[in-house]
Amino acid sequence: MPESLYQRWADVLVDYSTEVKTGDRVAIAGSVAAEPLLRAIYRAVLTRGAQAVLTPSFTEAQTDLLGCGSDDQLRFISPLERWSREEANVTIDVLASTNTRALSAIDPTRQAVWSQARAELREMGMQRAARGELRWALTIFPTAAHAQDADMATDEFAGFLERACMLDRPDPVAAWRDLSARQAQMIDWLQTRGDMHITAPGTDLRLSVSGRTWVNSDGKRNFPSGEVFTGPVEDSAEGHIHFTYPVVTQGREITDIRLRFAAGVVVDASASKNEAFLIATLDTDPGARRLGEFAFGTNDGIDRFTKNILLDEKIGGTIHMALGSGYPETGSSNRSAIHWDMICDLRAGGEATADGETVLRDGCYLI
Repeated sequence: MPESLYQRWADVLVDYSTEVKTGDRVAIAGSVAAEPLLRAIYRAVLTRGAQAVLTPSFTEAQTDLLGCGSDDQLRFISPLERWSREEANVTIDVLASTNTRALSAIDPTRQAVWSQARAELREMGMQRAARGELRWALTIFPTAAHAQDADMATDEFAGFLERACMLDRPDPVAAWRDLSARQAQMIDWLQTRGDMHITAPGTDLRLSVSGRTWVNSDGKRNFPSGEVFTGPVEDSAEGHIHFTYPVVTQGREITDIRLRFAAGVVVDASASKNEAFLIATLDTDPGARRLGEFAFGTNDGIDRFTKNILLDEKIGGTIHMALGSGYPETGSSNRSAIHWDMICDLRAGGEATADGETVLRDGCYLI
């Protein structure tokens, strides 16, 4: 990517996604592989008069910690890590892995220790964001590893990201505002509905969103974005669902996930690959077996599976839901050390209805 595109990208993140202003305390973090974008963000934050803290990292340092550290070391939270969630009022994170399978041999119980130690900190961050005290953005850099996961050449993946982020548009910010307006209309319609019903091959699931608040994800946090989401009523999910695509997390790929819900709780779960890891994650804590999020994907610039959830959950014509912690601003009260997004593609033989009216059929929105 040319240097000018990195600066264009940074400007959108700083001026639109997080609205950085003079006096803000901004935490910028990401792998050293994303140096051109990280430095562009750093420059953009500085020129807006904010206080910037830039923290580069190494992809496999987490592998070193989980492989060599004691439980006490896994639970240790550095002052900088704590500051970025408790005191910074803007965070900008860049995903830029050079090995997306670096954690594949790590014992999942070790990962659970690390994750559980940060549950309270994550909850605090979510509560601060819900109160408007923390503005955040997460984006992804086109490394060779991310491109390989997406079955693309690195340059091809970079072009795909450029389009997904609408950075190829004459005015990217205007394009994101247009998407925001369309999604706001969608939310106006959804907000008065309560009962959701999802049907697709291997799927027949009902849940309630009655009384919950829908959120317009329009590039202000995830970048790229393109979804509307809410928090399901915690005890409402009934039925079964087959998730179309694998979940790729913590260096593992969990394939062919099938879940059965009763009174909002996962009572049966299976996967054709890494099933033991799936079950271990569901047993992280009581909230891990309940839904914290339900969402519609609306970004038509993301039209293929890339094995990166930041992108894949936004695929236009899909729905996704997350096991674990919900977002307080939606009204969700579910709390967990995990938040696992899973995608059900409705573009070929699927349908989502709200109070009996069709929202989405075969990938096309009808509202």
